Amino acid sequence: MKILLITDSLAKGGKERRMLELMKGLRNYPDVSYELVLFSTRIDYPEIHEMGVKVHILERKPKKDPRVFGRFYQICKKVQPDVIHSWGSMPSIYAVPAARRLNIKLINAMIADAPADMGITDSRFLRGKLTFPFSDMVLGNSEAGLRSYQAPPEKSQCVYNGFDFRRIEHLLPADEIRRKFEIETPHVVGMIGAFADRKDYDTYLKAAMHVCENRDDVTFLAVGAGKNMETCQQMVGDRFGNRIVFTGMQNNVESIIRVFTVGVLATNHKLHGEGISNAILEYMALGKPVVATIGGGTPEIVLDGETGFLVPPAEPEQLAEKVEYIIDHPDLAFDMGAKGRARIETTFNLQDMAETYYHLYHKVLNAHGVHSH
Repeated sequence: MKILLITDSLAKGGKERRMLELMKGLRNYPDVSYELVLFSTRIDYPEIHEMGVKVHILERKPKKDPRVFGRFYQICKKVQPDVIHSWGSMPSIYAVPAARRLNIKLINAMIADAPADMGITDSRFLRGKLTFPFSDMVLGNSEAGLRSYQAPPEKSQCVYNGFDFRRIEHLLPADEIRRKFEIETPHVVGMIGAFADRKDYDTYLKAAMHVCENRDDVTFLAVGAGKNMETCQQMVGDRFGNRIVFTGMQNNVESIIRVFTVGVLATNHKLHGEGISNAILEYMALGKPVVATIGGGTPEIVLDGETGFLVPPAEPEQLAEKVEYIIDHPDLAFDMGAKGRARIETTFNLQDMAETYYHLYHKVLNAHGVHSH
């Protein structure tokens, strides 16, 4: 069974991490082979080369280059996949003509978020409506996402992200991380995420400043990079010294999360609804309690009051209150962290995710008596 995966790039991101984890998981199935098509030369996950995956680069220059349709069609003719597995809305659009013309099954996994107010003029919604009818299966990584996109129920399925626990087997010592970021406080609160409009660093940093004004035993880390980072740094200034730290882009996020007391994810609900956040997966896999913005698929992973707390969007004081409550109740923090880790092990593990995809590939191939090459 030959799978052709197609996505925009391998930039650092949740969708890209999920696809990479799937490729790792599929190595347990010797009857499956796969190749990858990227629309960009950007590869922030060098392990793709270590895995020996054959990568086809199809650069989109200009961005809406119609020639990509023909080039992708030629790749499909050469590779002769049984299934095209598209990750993202534009990859799904480029995949449709080749899948139809060459009679290749198309699994459309473009749903990785869950916008609350996605209107019918939204480009993501329109691309879904354009591609769903020509897809043999539509996948989302949250039930909320399938609802947001109004995916056709008769051929849609939610497949949760799978976490590979091998990623946290060889972490840097906590002391090394503390030295690197000059952390001197007993408690560390952190948020992992790009400094992009979809993440609400404004609320996170206001909460951080509120806590830092109340107490001196907590350091806040903002882990990531992006266009809004400088504005955020100016907002904080230097009045809290090294108690609010902007780390920039980091490759060893798991080692950094290890020193957290609490993991936070604040989302800009006006622009974005989370699917299943990989940052939250990482927090919980490392046994950290979570405080996150309610909305999208987040309540499907964070059980409020059990593995962490869900707070309303754009409410820095409530975010600060929940963070402080966890810090002040170490037994609760430990209990939430343990339950969170157990939840990842049982519901969001890599083996289950890979097995689910493996059976879905067989399902679409067998639906009409199609046999793999």
